[in-house]
Amino acid sequence: MLRIKPVVNSLRFKFFAAVLVIFVPLVTILIVNNFYSVDVVRNQVAQSNKNMLSLYKDQIDRNLEEVDKYLANTLESDLNVLDLEFPKEADEDRYNIAKISLYNMMREDLGYYPILDAFFVYSEPNRDLVMQSSMDTYESREAARNEILEMIELNARTIDYARWHLWEGESDYYLFHLLKSGNVYMGAWMSSDKLMVPLNLIDLGESGVALITTDNNEPISHTDLIQDKEIDLEFPEDSYAITGEGKDQYLVMGEPSTQGKFNLVVAVPDSTILQKLPYLQRISSFISMIALLFLVLFVFMMRSVFLNPVKRIVVAMRKLRDGNWDSRLEQAPTSTEFEIVNETFNRMITEIHELKINVYEEKLNNQRAELRHLQLQINPHFFLNSLNIIYNLATVRDYVLIQEMTKCLVSYFRFMFRSNSYFVALRDELAHTANYLRIQQLRFPDSFQYYVERPDHLLDTEVPPLIVQTMVENTIKYAVNMDEPIRISVEVGKEETGGDSRLVIHIKDTGPGFPEEVLQRLLLEGEPVNENGEQIGIWNARRRLRLLYEDRADIDFYNENESGAVVRISIPINKKEP
Repeated sequence: MLRIKPVVNSLRFKFFAAVLVIFVPLVTILIVNNFYSVDVVRNQVAQSNKNMLSLYKDQIDRNLEEVDKYLANTLESDLNVLDLEFPKEADEDRYNIAKISLYNMMREDLGYYPILDAFFVYSEPNRDLVMQSSMDTYESREAARNEILEMIELNARTIDYARWHLWEGESDYYLFHLLKSGNVYMGAWMSSDKLMVPLNLIDLGESGVALITTDNNEPISHTDLIQDKEIDLEFPEDSYAITGEGKDQYLVMGEPSTQGKFNLVVAVPDSTILQKLPYLQRISSFISMIALLFLVLFVFMMRSVFLNPVKRIVVAMRKLRDGNWDSRLEQAPTSTEFEIVNETFNRMITEIHELKINVYEEKLNNQRAELRHLQLQINPHFFLNSLNIIYNLATVRDYVLIQEMTKCLVSYFRFMFRSNSYFVALRDELAHTANYLRIQQLRFPDSFQYYVERPDHLLDTEVPPLIVQTMVENTIKYAVNMDEPIRISVEVGKEETGGDSRLVIHIKDTGPGFPEEVLQRLLLEGEPVNENGEQIGIWNARRRLRLLYEDRADIDFYNENESGAVVRISIPINKKEP
């Protein structure tokens, strides 16, 4: 017989394979061409903007570097700076002359640096600020003075003096550089808006932005747009990043400044870039969409006409394989051929199901017959011993005991043959066990005492008949002797384990207990050990429990406290019908 792989050989696989072989290459070429064109345009736009951004960043860095040289030279060479290092009370006239000289020098030199808003010198011992500003109004100059003083108070001792830094003011962001010589600080100050003037002239589309970010990529402007479009301003240094989702995607390019702790960043809407695609590219995209739509429609039609009926048949067969014989194929609207297949399949399953039921019932009848046979097995020695006791009592003319013995035997045999039921109430089983113990007590007078517990709330529980009496019979056989009296007790209880209620019955005696070899033999749960019937009762009990409860009931044998044998019977309270 040929061995074939069910998946590879299935109709569904072959159908989809044929469709994919025809359509996938064509659609793939169109899609790849589309994405390649988009990628080319993006790279071109990104490279153009990045080159422009790099040129402007280099220009800014050169201007900032010139300012840095001016600040460094002034601090190193101007003697007036030295006069501001000491308290002005030491020589107030000299201190004031130094301030005026620095003020005049900064006023003359500020014109050479049009990107700046102000130069300033701060004397730490005198908490005095000398500032020369190019701002037009008094209010703007005072606002800049206050911002500079606040900046010096907060950051003068902790910042990196080699770099330019961003300062968040009350109404705007500012760029500043601060140098220190002794107790004197000198710095430059400008508004961040001045750096953005050339970048704002770039055509970035309707929602494109050019902005300055901190060295942690935090924006200092256009925050509402960035949050609304979910633009991530992190950028690779040698390329661009695509951020956002769907129509709100952006190309993000940036250049970090070598002079300051800030970045120049441009975010261009992807939709603006793709508007520059050629007309042929849009035709290619349209053809790709039409091809995909045709593929979807073709697959949908074939799925409805051919694949779904086949799938229903396969699903029904899998249910049958898992044992669900109630599975049937619904007569849904389909092709004539599939209607014939469905009708034939349903009729075949019905016939198989009926045949399976007949076989199962035959097997069940055999099991019931076996259970009845096991239930009616009686030890022949019990008949002989009972008749022998009555004979001996008649010899001594003990008519009271003869009557009691006869009554007990009548109750015993009535219980044995009264019905073919697989279960009896616990009260009847315990009463039968107590009756059996009384018979044995008459047989062995003064040799043992017995106690049978009868909890009221469990007496209506159903148990297999003779299951307790069989274990008591085994106890009397091996534990009772004429040398030392013992006590036999039957204790009944209930246990809850994992939501399952179980009836637990203990048969205990105060005899010598099970010998080790007997315990080992009992654990093996084998067949009866010999033709004389030894342990046939235990095997019988286990066999009946297995037929009635499968593996949900068990019988355990062990010794307790080094003296006395214990038989533990555990059965589920909710019985399983045979």
